[in-house]
Amino acid sequence: MTSIRKRSWAAPDGTPKTGWQVDYVDTAGKRRRKQFARKKDADSWITTAAYQVQQGTHTADSQSITIAKAADLWLKRGEREKLETSTLAAYGQHVRLHIVPLCGDKKLSQITRPMVEGWRDQLMDKLSRPMASRVLRSLSAIVNEAQSRGHVAQNVVAGVKVRRSKREKPKATIPTKPELKAILAAAKASAEPMAHPLALIAIFAGLRASELRGLPWRCIDFAAATLTVDQRADLKNVIGPPKSEAGYRTIPLPASAMTALKSWKLACAPTSDDLVFPSVANRVMTHRYMSLNLFGAVQIAAGVAAPTVDDQGAPVLNKARQPIMQPHYGMHDFRHAAASLWIEQRVNPKRVQRWMGHSSIQVTFDTYGHLFDQAEQDGEVAAAIERELK
Repeated sequence: MTSIRKRSWAAPDGTPKTGWQVDYVDTAGKRRRKQFARKKDADSWITTAAYQVQQGTHTADSQSITIAKAADLWLKRGEREKLETSTLAAYGQHVRLHIVPLCGDKKLSQITRPMVEGWRDQLMDKLSRPMASRVLRSLSAIVNEAQSRGHVAQNVVAGVKVRRSKREKPKATIPTKPELKAILAAAKASAEPMAHPLALIAIFAGLRASELRGLPWRCIDFAAATLTVDQRADLKNVIGPPKSEAGYRTIPLPASAMTALKSWKLACAPTSDDLVFPSVANRVMTHRYMSLNLFGAVQIAAGVAAPTVDDQGAPVLNKARQPIMQPHYGMHDFRHAAASLWIEQRVNPKRVQRWMGHSSIQVTFDTYGHLFDQAEQDGEVAAAIERELK
């Protein structure tokens, strides 16, 4: 039962006041009241509220909380569940820099789909599409957490997306075969004995940088010529499990990699974590050191680099008046190289997914679909040529 009635009262200073009070029964059968300055607003609100009560999606403002409070609950849950430090830091930035300034004072019960659409547009005006999408996903996760706690009956953010055109989706940056050969040769000739086995594992096993940094010797099976991933090192250099269940996997290695690993094991200093690629202090190597001091140096030695330039396009020089070289590829690009080599050898897509540690085959196709298409076309061309020569 719902009703609207006019109320009159006196303010503390004696000034007469009037308003319109809505009386209604919520989804749980409790009687609620809400007051408006104008009857027009009360009529509009009660129409929406009555429908929400009927659908079971209504939450009274008095039972709701602000988005800022809900975000705090969401972040604390992440801490209790021991999410990675880097993940929590990213979520915290989403909340602190974007979500709270944008809508932190809004009560969850007052959020509407059009309102969220407007917030999405504001985020896209201010941020890159990928970042706007990540912030919006965090907002949806915040409301979802509040919904599970009974602070709101529905998550109106869930259906709002940042759509990305296929034309805007960048393809994976993949080193060419001549570049990979040059890098492996430079790594083998490097004064750093770790460089060669590290380059071989990165290129032929496709491990993430965190997995390379956390790789223990017990995961190298010299008899079976395989490498198993069951742990990684986060950005704080803390050893922990892979980020997802799909991260646990076993990958075959070529003979050259096994030979290099055997030689390196004899020279590698033992560490408390039994690491294959430890730092100079025999601890977990930082991502920066691995990507710049090791892989960056190898790329520069291989000629897979370009001069660093300033805003005017002029080369930046070091103290010896020599150009400062910038390696072409990051660690993740060698992961793409491994996938491209497997696909070129007609490895089944599901096996590529498993070896890459992707959570779903869709991730594999989204990233490397064009390579699968190309491999299929190449196979058809070869078969056609064969038929012509029979």
